[in-house]
Amino acid sequence: MDAKQHDCDVASTTWQAWHDIPWANVSTVVARLQTRIAKAVKAGEWRKVRSLQKLLTKSTSAKVLAVRRVTENQGRKTPGVDKQTWGTPDEKWKAVEDLGNKGYKPRPLRRIYIPKANGDKRPLGIPTMRDRAMQALHLLALDPVAKTTGDHHSYGFRRERSTADAIEQVRNIPGRKASPKWVLEGDIKGCFDNIDHTLLLKAVRHHTQESWVVMYIERWLKAPVQMLDGTLVERTRGTPQGGVISPLLANLFLHYVFDKWMQRENADVPFERYADDAVCHCRSQSQAQALISDLGRRFAQCGLELHPLKTRVVYCKDADRRGNYTETSFDFLGFNV
Repeated sequence: MDAKQHDCDVASTTWQAWHDIPWANVSTVVARLQTRIAKAVKAGEWRKVRSLQKLLTKSTSAKVLAVRRVTENQGRKTPGVDKQTWGTPDEKWKAVEDLGNKGYKPRPLRRIYIPKANGDKRPLGIPTMRDRAMQALHLLALDPVAKTTGDHHSYGFRRERSTADAIEQVRNIPGRKASPKWVLEGDIKGCFDNIDHTLLLKAVRHHTQESWVVMYIERWLKAPVQMLDGTLVERTRGTPQGGVISPLLANLFLHYVFDKWMQRENADVPFERYADDAVCHCRSQSQAQALISDLGRRFAQCGLELHPLKTRVVYCKDADRRGNYTETSFDFLGFNV
């Protein structure tokens, strides 16, 4: 059945309020469309992918899920520059009715700071509730494509993959017989703040050729930040930490900048990546050191750099055979390996 002929929202005509929504049916409708998108991607039917993505973002089922996501997550009480939070059922239902593409233009981001474990403060760019909901809506359409085409070495911010999965794989490889025993632990310095918009949009176009989706993503990336004193600061790089779609965009960027590059240039080096943190398993210390130099050049081409204090080489073998090499463990995602 052609996507345009598939009426996925027949039941929505009977919904008159937020409490009327049959959430199980809504989830089923959206999941079915996402499955069809993933199958079309696997088959290389990109015209069908675009048609299904358009159908999904226009469906009421997807819109109510998007509104529910941004009104029930941890940041639901943090407003954007318009001070709205959509706290009541009536406000949520009105948001669903207003959630559309016609005349849409994102508002500036509201700058806030949250404390980090080391005592510093992390800057966040908080979109308005409507902008968050629009991002969540388009995330539903992009996520099945990213999941289908994403690298199996990537674990961060992906459905059905977790921190535990990444840690298990990191621990398993050095424990195998005749496996690589040298580990390069790498971290990209200020990754989210320094992502090149041109390269990112190129990666996005690999996942959707819908011009209006790319246009919205570009507008979200370029939206200025309203500082604490009310001034607006233009943005030319980076994805705003605080946006619903930002983790996916960062993953798409790193998929092409790092994952694909590793497969092409260092196919014999197994690795795991969780967002901007990576563990590479090398056969020797010299191979690990050479990889640091190669990665440095690769990231420099993309406007990034390895963090000098968080990038190091570790020897993961029996302690009685380590010789004079003192680095025999490392911390990854909060776990000591």
